[in-house]
Amino acid sequence: MDFRDHIRVISDFPKEGISYKDITTLMKNGEVYHAAINALVEKIKPWQPDVIVGPEARGFLFGAPVAYALGIGFVPVRKPGKLPAQTIGETYALEYGFDTLEVHADAIKPGQRVVVVDDLLATGGTMLATANLLKKIGADVVGLGFLIELTFLNGREKLEDYPVFSLAEY
Repeated sequence: MDFRDHIRVISDFPKEGISYKDITTLMKNGEVYHAAINALVEKIKPWQPDVIVGPEARGFLFGAPVAYALGIGFVPVRKPGKLPAQTIGETYALEYGFDTLEVHADAIKPGQRVVVVDDLLATGGTMLATANLLKKIGADVVGLGFLIELTFLNGREKLEDYPVFSLAEY
């Protein structure tokens, strides 16, 4: 299935010059959403993960159902102040400024095989920060999976230490 056929593209959103990829049109179609989750599962299964990780917030929409389908746990990576127990953080550079991601310090056991799932690979900054954060707590990051990849932004180049796949490329 070509998932691009089910992703609405909105010009000049959220600002002029941006071509926004709206995944809500894919997700509202149960058959297509199910097919996307199954496609992610099939790509991830050979990596034999112990845990799926999803960055806030759209990583939850794809990572959690993948974890469920594989019968393994799901760990959220969140913005600061959103997790109630002790956290470990990773601050990373944005185009203008910085951002921070956090995970519970006890979310992953050292050596556990982890796959990170998100909706979109753009510049790779958020995903690299997520992988670095997981390595801080002892995870073995065995792969990164995405619904969409914006290939013209060359995000894969930042992620060259990891196996990466996407289901739809723009």
